[in-house]
Amino acid sequence: MVKDKKLIIFGDSAFAEIAFEYFTHDSEYEVVAFTVTTEYLKRDSLFGLPIVAFETIEKTYSPINHDMHIALVYNNLNRARMKFYDESKAKGYTLANYVSSRAFVWHNVEIGDNCFVFEDNTIQPFVKIGHNNVFWSGNHIGHHSLIGSHNFISSHVVISGFCKIGDANFMGVNSTMGNNLSIGNDCLIGSAVHIVRPVKDGSLMKGAPTHSDETTTYERFGIDKL
Repeated sequence: MVKDKKLIIFGDSAFAEIAFEYFTHDSEYEVVAFTVTTEYLKRDSLFGLPIVAFETIEKTYSPINHDMHIALVYNNLNRARMKFYDESKAKGYTLANYVSSRAFVWHNVEIGDNCFVFEDNTIQPFVKIGHNNVFWSGNHIGHHSLIGSHNFISSHVVISGFCKIGDANFMGVNSTMGNNLSIGNDCLIGSAVHIVRPVKDGSLMKGAPTHSDETTTYERFGIDKL
């Protein structure tokens, strides 16, 4: 595979290490550096590549000829990933996608930027996906479904056909949505939860049978409503 694009990875955690592996061995990108904010700049290098302060990254690695990927997970319902997505765009960077060569993505699927699609995902026809989403391994995204932005879909999640997912949600391992259902914004869907009716903004869904916790995600994580 020809490496004709240069990439900076935002982050130096486990997910950043995983992103380095996938971009290096299964994409057209050559990773040239990592970046974190000065507050978290505790070491000089990772995998032999420099770790550079994000505040001044554009002075060393120009957005004219470098793309970036925000390799952060779901802390505080994806708020950190949202923040640095916006700040990187403001600096002028193109935000790169990674879509595994071992994922099944139908040709008319639409995907925004800064999305990471692991192996064994099945994304069916007419699905539309927003920006800054993570699809960990082994998910099923059904036909005609709409996925918003800034979501974290963990492993072996089933989203059936004609579903609508809002923004900044977390969906736990083995959670399932039936056909024609919607999830609002800022929701946490627990592991193995089966969604059978629409879920409103800020819901914390857990348990068997599934129910909405009296505590909202806004109270649980101390975040503001989108």
